[in-house]
Amino acid sequence: MDPNNANSKIRKTPQYAMYQRKNFWKINDGETPLFNTDPGKLEEQAKAKLTQNGWYYASSNAGQSHTHTANRQAFYRHRIIPRMLVDTNKRDTKTSIFGHEVNAPIGFAPVGINKIYHPSGERPVASAAGGLGLPYALSTAGSQPIEDVGKANDEGAAKSKDGSGSAVRFFQLYMPHDDELTRSLLQRAVDSGFTACILTLDTWQLGWRHDDVATSNYAFYHGIGADLGLSDPVFQQRLKEANIDPKTQPNEAGAMWIDNVWHGRAHTWEKAQWAMKLWKELSGGKPFCLKGIQSVDDAKKSVEYGFDGIVVSNHAGRQVDGAVASLDALERIVDAVGDRTYIMYDSGVRSASDVFKALALGAQFVWVGRLWIWGLSIMGETGVDHVIRSLLADLDILMNVGGYTSIEEIKKAGRSALESGEKNYSLLPFTSKL
Repeated sequence: MDPNNANSKIRKTPQYAMYQRKNFWKINDGETPLFNTDPGKLEEQAKAKLTQNGWYYASSNAGQSHTHTANRQAFYRHRIIPRMLVDTNKRDTKTSIFGHEVNAPIGFAPVGINKIYHPSGERPVASAAGGLGLPYALSTAGSQPIEDVGKANDEGAAKSKDGSGSAVRFFQLYMPHDDELTRSLLQRAVDSGFTACILTLDTWQLGWRHDDVATSNYAFYHGIGADLGLSDPVFQQRLKEANIDPKTQPNEAGAMWIDNVWHGRAHTWEKAQWAMKLWKELSGGKPFCLKGIQSVDDAKKSVEYGFDGIVVSNHAGRQVDGAVASLDALERIVDAVGDRTYIMYDSGVRSASDVFKALALGAQFVWVGRLWIWGLSIMGETGVDHVIRSLLADLDILMNVGGYTSIEEIKKAGRSALESGEKNYSLLPFTSKL
């Protein structure tokens, strides 16, 4: 690829397609690309690096993984229709989310307990996201203090390899039934520069995941990963009231924390509205969204109750086995409320073509999770950067050879950019690997 091509002089974002050239050239300098980013091979490499329980937690899904498999099948039934002789020399991957201009419509989905994938937990992920100029979402189940993750995100943006870094970060809330603790968590997020809140609705407790249950694989119950809670002043007071010393009783402290987060007691629409009101009070009116919406009725209710946006997601198949594919849900939800709320997508994304399809089907933004988990497991922050930079290169190249000059052009083309088959998914005789 010509490094002096016209696109480099036009676009506002880095020319991600050049990452292909950089890797092609490495052997001439006595180097090799870091590792293969094919999703299946990423999984294999991550499995080789992780402990058994680390691998089980990262890879496990609810039940027999039928929802996870359906997520992938839904992507397969859509085919992109490339356009020719389009002047893609003028292309750019930039877009915006809630008023923030970002380098691409791709964000780092909230994922908990990153310490089981890397000793530094969420910090290298937040740093990589800042360096790439992509939004980062921190989970309440994170294994580092909110403040430290926010700082890492800022530092990553400041040291961006290509000068395009930015620190746009969301706080994902698993809402406790302790209102004072909820307030404390949200205040910490606001004070740490988080610019939006996403309330996850589908995880009052974890889904039934066979491998995790069979190996007692719940890190919080074994003294690992509760740092976000243990650093909270309200929760510290709750520990004192319960006569639990986190230094000498790490298992009990971790259990008390996660039992406040994945507590098994459902909330209501009214309580979600309460959380939105609290967040807006503390943040000065910043966006508040709902994650886990899969039904049209729930999407309509989110609009009715005044939430700023929704994430169409089935938690990547990790909560309800045999559930509807997220991509199929996206189509129906876009038809119902697409012109009345900001719709984001999550679940099953493995490639740039998946991102393209979600955008063409009506999503405004796409969150990616497992890909960067594999990168973190393989090579820390460097691995995260390599995986997501490769995904960005894949998207940039797809737009170049597929005939699309902007993200908005993909969204405007909509379903006319795809040839879509029937929803006729046979039960596979094996679990979907990808």
